[in-house]
Amino acid sequence: MAKQVFDIVVIGAGIIGVSAALELQARGRTPLLIDRKGIAAETSRGNAGAFAFSEVEPLATPGIMRRAPKWLLDPLGPLSIPPAYALKIAPWMLKFWRASWADRYDDAVAAQTRLMQHCEAAFERQLARFGDPKMIRREGQLELYEGAQDFERARPKWQRRADLGIAVELLQDPDQIAKIQPGLSRKFTHAGFTPGWFNTTDPQKWAESLARRYLDQGGAYQDRDIHDITTTSNRVEIISDRGSLAAKQVVICAGAWSHKLAAKIGDTIPLETERGYNTTFANASVELKTHLTFSAHGFVISKIGSGLRIGGAVELGGLDLPPNYRRAEVLVDKAKAFMPGVDLTDGTQWMGYRPSLPDSLPVIGPSGAGDQIIYAFGHGHVGLTQSAGTAELVADLAARTKPAIDLSPFVAARF
Repeated sequence: MAKQVFDIVVIGAGIIGVSAALELQARGRTPLLIDRKGIAAETSRGNAGAFAFSEVEPLATPGIMRRAPKWLLDPLGPLSIPPAYALKIAPWMLKFWRASWADRYDDAVAAQTRLMQHCEAAFERQLARFGDPKMIRREGQLELYEGAQDFERARPKWQRRADLGIAVELLQDPDQIAKIQPGLSRKFTHAGFTPGWFNTTDPQKWAESLARRYLDQGGAYQDRDIHDITTTSNRVEIISDRGSLAAKQVVICAGAWSHKLAAKIGDTIPLETERGYNTTFANASVELKTHLTFSAHGFVISKIGSGLRIGGAVELGGLDLPPNYRRAEVLVDKAKAFMPGVDLTDGTQWMGYRPSLPDSLPVIGPSGAGDQIIYAFGHGHVGLTQSAGTAELVADLAARTKPAIDLSPFVAARF
């Protein structure tokens, strides 16, 4: 009996994969969505729930490497490298350093800006066609600074956003800040407010709601752990723990594990993991009126359901080192100090693997083996933000039509 050849297989059922499968289905394709653990079972489950379309600056900012030695000395700081992983990540750090040079940085900001503009419009299209507006909170974001010096260092970022047409309000008095979010320590004297920022009520439930739409419309899903991928002249062969299958096309959007699959077809992509930590409290003891970002401390506070989620930081530690949940505890301790009236007890800790490339831009485009395999991974902190837009670009690539934006900054071969 001849083996069934699927139309298009989407590997990875996080928010990128679910959105891609839904968009492909809407354009008349017949996807098979597969994942080793389930729908939104990995990083898409526990993020802060933000659609951060204003976040166009890469992590590799000019001059950042001058601060690199301190990362090893502060294992609980906002950005750290565990000593056990420092040697292994050195080649990635060299690429990160090169990405921080002014020429590369400016190009990355421009590319990310174009992608964000596309993704914001695509999200509104996705929400109108498939989403539930009650799952979206349009309450803005307040980024807080301790004193004028911290604020002035960030002013170029806010000016860039204003120049890009992003609505911003700059606050330079604790009383002004309190009108937006009461209860904050008065040590936060300055802030930038982004009124157009919005969040989902729960990132896992948002992804699951899109997956239900896909399944209700006849979409197929399977639990599979992929072991190998090969290409022939007219199809892609996939070997998994449940046997083999074949497809006309494959989309690889398996988050922090994607580079392992890309390597099997000959592409070496420097994907690393920004391990992020958070603690979720089922009930909010304060009224959070907006998403709070404590930029100097590398963490945020957001509403999840009727509770609070406190999380963030960047730990460049790969996939195999055990979690260091002391990092989550430090963020909760800071939140208690920064919002003196908050009561934070009986929280649930979590760690997720943000898939990150040295220039903070994702890989979106065909593989080195050809356009039978399409890559869509490496979104770092903004996978949820860029999910709908990436899905539309994937569908364009799968149809072999011109994508909505220039994808040359996002090709895998750039490394």
